[in-house]
Amino acid sequence: MADVTNELIHEVLKGIKDRLSKIEDSQGDIREELIGVRLHMHAKQGEINSILSRTSAIKSWLTKIERRLDIIGEPAE
Repeated sequence: MADVTNELIHEVLKGIKDRLSKIEDSQGDIREELIGVRLHMHAKQGEINSILSRTSAIKSWLTKIERRLDIIGEPAE
C-alpha cells in the first residue's frame, strides 16, 4: 500500500511540475508582450509630447502675428 501511495504522490508531483512549467512559459510570453506594450506606449508618449511642443510653438507664433496685425491694422495719421 505504501508503494502505491508513493507512486501516486510521485505522479501527482510530476503533473504539478509539468503544469508549473507551462505556467512559467506562459508568464514569459506575457512578460514579452508587456514589454512590447510598454515600448509602444513610450513611443506614443513621445509623439504626444512632440505634438504638444508644436502646438505651443504655433500658439506663440499666432500671438506674435496677432500683435503685428493689431499694430499694422491701426489707422495711420
